Amino acid sequence: MKFNHVPSFKQISLGLIWTLFTFISLFPLLNTAMASPKAISSSASSPATRKVEYIIGRGDQLKVMVWKEKDLSQTMSVRIDGRISLPLIGDVMAAGKTISGLTHELEKRFASVVTDPAVSVMLIQSKSWRYYIIGKINKPGEFPIDFPITILQAIAKSGGFTQWAKSDNISILRQTGGHDKIFKFNYDAVTKGRDLAQNIQIKPGDTIIVP
Repeated sequence: MKFNHVPSFKQISLGLIWTLFTFISLFPLLNTAMASPKAISSSASSPATRKVEYIIGRGDQLKVMVWKEKDLSQTMSVRIDGRISLPLIGDVMAAGKTISGLTHELEKRFASVVTDPAVSVMLIQSKSWRYYIIGKINKPGEFPIDFPITILQAIAKSGGFTQWAKSDNISILRQTGGHDKIFKFNYDAVTKGRDLAQNIQIKPGDTIIVP
């Protein structure tokens, strides 16, 4: 009469340990394989978030405060030449600087007349961040840039085109380095999913021309 071999307690323990070790080793691979493709794609392709600072422009209203120096604190508009005027230090170029950049510049300038000046700069009203849209559009005019906006979104904000508008031949006039530059925009192509790179983000001072 034959009896089946019964494994010893030692053999059972070693088998369980080996199985557990194999599972732990493969767990990271299983976890990656089970992750959704959307999650993997998102983490791999999403660019690092970059902080975008406001660039001061002509016409912007600023408030400059110097701690414990009430007479030096002022509210003013950036002049057409891009400068602001402050007591004791005179004219300071503000246009083209960020808020933090202007704050640093003012602290250096005030340091010659005030001991350890603590300066803060606030944007009271933005008047320089604007774009314009003209031509065969339902709502032409001047519009503030309150948030990042593309050409396609600007057209939608203006209520679309009027009759006979040449929507495949739109121009964006932009000043770059003191020179005018023209970008072309084909509304018909973009709305059909072609050449999407031409749907650029609007910058302050841009003029959209719809023929």
